[in-house]
Amino acid sequence: FGHSVAVAMAHSMQAAHSPTEVEWLCEMQVPDLVNDVMYALLAAKPQDVSLYVAKWAINRLNAAQKEELFSSFGMVPRPRSQAGTSSPSSNARGGVLVPALRPHPKPSAPTASYHCYAHGPKRQHYAKLNFSHKQPEVIRQTHKLSLPRALSTAMDFDDRPTQTPSSVPAGALLRSRSQSVIIQNVKLPDFERGVLDWYYSHSQRPMLWQNLERYIRAGDPLARDTIRYLDLFEMFFSFPGPDFMNYLHSEFEDNRQSAVLEEVSEVVQRLTRPPRLAERHEFDVLLVVGDDYDPQIWYEQMVRSQNPQDPLGYGLVVVSNFAEALSALLMNGNIQSVIVLDEIIGTSPLDSPLSDSLSAYNVLVERPLHRAKADKSHETLNHLIAAIRIIRAELDIFLVTERQVLDSDLCRTVRRVFFAREDFYGELHAAILSWVSKRQATPFFSALVTYASRPIGVFHAMAISRGSSLLKSTWIGDFLQFYGMNIFRAESSATCGGLDSLLDPTGSLKLAQKKAAEAYGAHATYFVTNGTSTANKVVLQAVLGPGDICILDRDCHKSHHYGMVMTGALPAYLDAYPLHEYSMYGAVGISDIKNKLFEYKRCGLLDRVKCIVLTNCTFDGIVYNVQMVMEQCLAIKPDLVFLWDEAWFAYANFHPVLKRRTGMGAANRLNLLLKAKEYQDDCKQFWDRYGDLMMSDEAEDHAKLADVRLYPKPKEVVLRVYATQSTHKSLTAFRQGSMIHIFDQIFKGGTDISFKEAFYTHTSTSPNYQILASLDVGRSQMQLEGFQFVTDMLGHAMHIRQNCGQTHTNLSKWLKVLDVSDLIPEQYRKAHGKDYFNKRIGQMDRFEDAWMSHDEFVLDPTRLTLFTGKTGINGNEFKVDWLMDKCDIQINKTSRNSVLFQTNIGTSYSSTNFLVHSLRKIVHEFERDHIASGGHLSAVWQAKVDNLTKNHALLPNFTCFHDSFRPKDTLGNEASMRDAFYLAFDENNCEYLSVSQARKAAEEGEILTGTTFIIPYPPGFPIIMPGQIISVGILDYMQKLDVKEIHGYNPVQGLRIFKKSALANFSSF
Repeated sequence: FGHSVAVAMAHSMQAAHSPTEVEWLCEMQVPDLVNDVMYALLAAKPQDVSLYVAKWAINRLNAAQKEELFSSFGMVPRPRSQAGTSSPSSNARGGVLVPALRPHPKPSAPTASYHCYAHGPKRQHYAKLNFSHKQPEVIRQTHKLSLPRALSTAMDFDDRPTQTPSSVPAGALLRSRSQSVIIQNVKLPDFERGVLDWYYSHSQRPMLWQNLERYIRAGDPLARDTIRYLDLFEMFFSFPGPDFMNYLHSEFEDNRQSAVLEEVSEVVQRLTRPPRLAERHEFDVLLVVGDDYDPQIWYEQMVRSQNPQDPLGYGLVVVSNFAEALSALLMNGNIQSVIVLDEIIGTSPLDSPLSDSLSAYNVLVERPLHRAKADKSHETLNHLIAAIRIIRAELDIFLVTERQVLDSDLCRTVRRVFFAREDFYGELHAAILSWVSKRQATPFFSALVTYASRPIGVFHAMAISRGSSLLKSTWIGDFLQFYGMNIFRAESSATCGGLDSLLDPTGSLKLAQKKAAEAYGAHATYFVTNGTSTANKVVLQAVLGPGDICILDRDCHKSHHYGMVMTGALPAYLDAYPLHEYSMYGAVGISDIKNKLFEYKRCGLLDRVKCIVLTNCTFDGIVYNVQMVMEQCLAIKPDLVFLWDEAWFAYANFHPVLKRRTGMGAANRLNLLLKAKEYQDDCKQFWDRYGDLMMSDEAEDHAKLADVRLYPKPKEVVLRVYATQSTHKSLTAFRQGSMIHIFDQIFKGGTDISFKEAFYTHTSTSPNYQILASLDVGRSQMQLEGFQFVTDMLGHAMHIRQNCGQTHTNLSKWLKVLDVSDLIPEQYRKAHGKDYFNKRIGQMDRFEDAWMSHDEFVLDPTRLTLFTGKTGINGNEFKVDWLMDKCDIQINKTSRNSVLFQTNIGTSYSSTNFLVHSLRKIVHEFERDHIASGGHLSAVWQAKVDNLTKNHALLPNFTCFHDSFRPKDTLGNEASMRDAFYLAFDENNCEYLSVSQARKAAEEGEILTGTTFIIPYPPGFPIIMPGQIISVGILDYMQKLDVKEIHGYNPVQGLRIFKKSALANFSSF
C-alpha cells in the first residue's frame, strides 16, 4: 500500500497545487473513500488516483512512514511555519499545520492552462480566459472546511500529452457532453465529480453561486473567474440577471469584493431556498426584442410597477435574436410567458459554448434558425413562434406589433396581439397574470378544498366523512393522527356543492378534464381512479366488438389480454424481439406489423382489423417511433385505431424531445404533416411509384415494400389515437390515478357513445375524490414546471449511468447499467445506434441525438436496468437482501439477473448520489465478504454466475390456439379467447399435470391446451393464454424460472389444461 501511494505521490509532485485543494479532501467525511482508494491502489492503477487522493492518503501515514516515503523518492518535507508566521490561508480559519511536500529542485513543470468562454458585461462577445495554479504555502488540517472548488484545476495524470493553449478547442471546457460545464481536463475523486458532473449545465448554476460566495468570503481570486462563468447562465434568467452581473464586474474592477458579499449571499439564499417556503409564486417572462431596442421602458412599466403583495410576480429575461430566445426556453424552465416584439429579429447563431449542453440544440434551435434564414425576413416572426410552440407548447405567447395580423395560424398560436402605438403595458401585465393563473388553476381540487371548509352535516353514506366516526372513537385515534383531519373533511360522496360526478361531469371535474386535454394536446381526456388496467379495458370495449380482430403485442400488460376476453375480439398476437440473456422482451418491429396487415389484406380480412395495441414505453424503457408506426399502418389501413399503453410515460409530453415519441405528440405532428403541401406532393410521388405494389394481393409484391416508407393518403386517413397513462407512476398523483387521452377525429358523434358506455361499465359510482384532486393538481404542476422537472429527471438518470459506467471504479467490475446496444438490436437503430455511455472517453453522449433520429426504437434514459449476473446474485435477491435490507432503497421490477431503477420528477440530487453511494457500498461489502469467504474459488458461486450469465432461459414465442377456438376464415392464429376462458370455468373440463409430466407428454406429440393465463413475475407477461397450445419451449422456460410468483399456476396442483374430451365436443365457430 505504501509503495503504491508513493507512486501516486510521485505523479502528484509534478503539479503545483493549492492548500485548499487538499484540506477539503483531508477532512471530507466520506465513509467509503478509504475503500475506493484501497481498491484503486491494489489494482495497481496509480494513474486512477488523483493528486487529491494521493495527498489525502499521504496525510494518513505516520511520521516514520512519511520519512521513509520522502527519502525513497528524493523528496523533502516543507518545514512547518514558525510560530506567529502562518500563511494567509491558515490565518483565515486556523487549524493544525502539517508538512507540505515539494520535490527536490528540478526544472519546473509548465503551469497548467485552462480555457473557457466568459460572457462579457454587455453580452456582446465572449473573451478567452487564462488562469493557473499558484504554488502551495502550507497544507493544513482543520475541521472547519469549505466545499471543493468548482473551478478546481488539478492535473490529469494519464499518459496523454498535456494540451497547450493553442491545441485546446474553443470552449472545450464548456462543450463537455456530460462532465461539469467547467471541468474538462480535470480529474477529480468520484465523490467530488458526482457533485459537478451533471448532464445539463444549468443544473450547476446554484452550485456556482454557492462557490462564488465562498470564494469572496475567503478572498480567493477564483471568485472573479466564477463571475465570468456565471455570465453565461444569467443572461437567460431574470434573477439575479445580467444587470447584477454587471454590478459584480464593476465592484471587482474596483477591488471592492467584500462589499458584494451580502448581495451574493442573498442570491444564494434565494436560489437554494426550498420552493415551498416562497412567499409568492415568481416566474420569468421572456421578452424578444430587436438588436437595437432599449428595453428600459419594459422594466419600468412591467416589473417595477408590480405590487409585491400580489400572489404572482415575474421578472423579464430580455434577448435580442432568434437563437437566444429558443436557448432561453431550453435553459430556463421558469419562463412562463413570451412577449415577442414585431421587430427585425436577428438570426445569428448563439455565440456561446453553452449551446452543446442544451437539450437537442441542433434540432430545436439550429434547424428552425436555418429555416428562418432561408425564408423571407418578414417570415422570421412566424418561424420563431412556431419554434417556441415546439419547445414549450404550454407557454403563453403575446405579440406586440404595428401590423394587422391576418395569419390564421398565428392568431391561433398567440394569446393576444397588442399594438405598439398604444399604452398596452397594463393590459399586457394583466393578460400575463391571467393566463398563468389559468394554468395554475385546479378546478376540482379547489372545489374540494372549499367543500371541506364548509360546516356540512352529513346524512348519507360514509361515516368517515368529516372524520366523524374517528372523532368519536377511543381506539383508532392513531389513524386520525397519522392522516390529519383534512383528508377526512374532503372525504365525501356528494356530487353537488361545487363537487361533481365522474360518470357525468358538468362542473369542476369537467373543467379539470378539459384542462388536462389541453395540456396533453388531446381532443378529450378522462380521469380514471382505478388504474390504467381499467383505462385499457375501457378503450378496448369502446372500439372493439365480438369477432373484430385486434393486433397486439403478446407481452403487453395483462389488462389487454383480459380485454380480449371481455370484448370477444379475436387477438392476433405479435412477438416482440427477445432479450434472452436478460429474460425480457423488447418491442415489435415495424416490419412485423406491416407484414401482418398485408397478410390480412391478401386474404380480404383487412376490414375486420379494428385496432392495434402497443406498449410505449415498455417496462424496461424501449420506446417506439410512434409517428412512423402510425404513418406506415395508416398507409395500409387508413382507419386503424391505435391504443398506446403509456402507463410508464406520462411525463414525456412535457419535454420537446420525448414528446415526439408519445401517442398524443405524434398524433398532432402527423395531423399537421398530412395537411402540409410538401407531404402531399411526396405522397403523390409514392403512390405513383408504388401504387401497384400497395394494391396488389401478392406476397412477393408486399415483400418489396418491407424497407420502403409508406405514405398514407391524407384524404382517406382517419386519425384515431388513444393513450392510457398511469399518472401516478411518474407524476404527482395518488396511487391508481390514471388518464385516458383521446385524439379521435370521429369521436364526437361516433365513438363517444360506445366510449361512455364502456366508461360507465368500469368506473365506480363511488370514485375516490382524493385521487381525482391529485390528477387535477398533477396536471397543473406539469403545465407550470413540467419541462424543468423532466429535464432534471433526465439529468439525474444520465448522471447515474455515468457513475455506474466508469471503468476505473469497482462498481463497473461487478454491476453494469445496460445501455442501448444491450437492449436494442442493431437493425432497429440504424440512424443513430450509439450507446448513451461512451466507454472510450468515459462520458455520456447526448441521448437526444437518438431520439430525434429515425431509429425504430430508442431507450428511455430514465429506465436504468442494472445487470447483476457477474455477482451470482439474482434480481430478486439483489432487490430484497441488498437494496432494501442493507440500503433502504425501494425498487419494483426485477428479472432473473437484473433490477430496474427509475428516476421521476421527484428524484433529487441527494437521492441520486445516495443511490450511487449505496451501489458502491454494496460492491465493497460484496467484495469484502466474497474474498474473505473464498467465494472466487467456489464452484458453487461460479455455478450461480454461469446460471445468470450463460445458461439463459430462452423466452418462448407465442405458439397458436387450439383448433376448437379458431375461426375457419382467418389467418389461423386468431381465436375466441373468451370461449376458452369460460369453458375452463367448468372444472369437469380440466385436468392437472406437473411441469415434468407435461413436458414428457408434449415431447411425445400430445397436444396440451392451456385453460388460464399463466403469468410469471418477473417478467410479468403471460407465457400461456386460455386456449393456447403449450409447447416444449414454454415448459422448458417454466422449469428454468427461479421466481416465486407465477399467477395462474399452482405448484401443488400442477399445470391446468383442458381434457381432450372437452375440446373434442366444442367449437367456437
